[in-house]
Amino acid sequence: MNPTLYGIKNCDTMKKALAWFDGAGVAYTFHDYKKSGIDAATLARWCEQVGWEALVNKRGTTWRKLMPAQQAIADTAAAIALMQAQPSLIRRPVVESADGALVVGLDPAAFERMIAR
Repeated sequence: MNPTLYGIKNCDTMKKALAWFDGAGVAYTFHDYKKSGIDAATLARWCEQVGWEALVNKRGTTWRKLMPAQQAIADTAAAIALMQAQPSLIRRPVVESADGALVVGLDPAAFERMIAR
């Protein structure tokens, strides 16, 4: 089955990831956080696998615009709630294979390993 690429359509990093998958001839499903949101169960599954720290983008504009109280993430539940409220905080892309393996961020070598399995 095809991997799912999660992100935001207008993101430059997402454009590079989509171009990589297109160039490799790999069929995929694209899930746009801005249009479709992201459910708590998916975020919880990802947090269990890679930790919320790997998913929250602390370098972006959205993070910098948060109040310090919002940036003080106490636990996984708080991180999930914040990512649902502000999907732009989720690192991009998150690529999930059909068997649930994840690649977080733009990592062509990891994409290659994922599709080779």
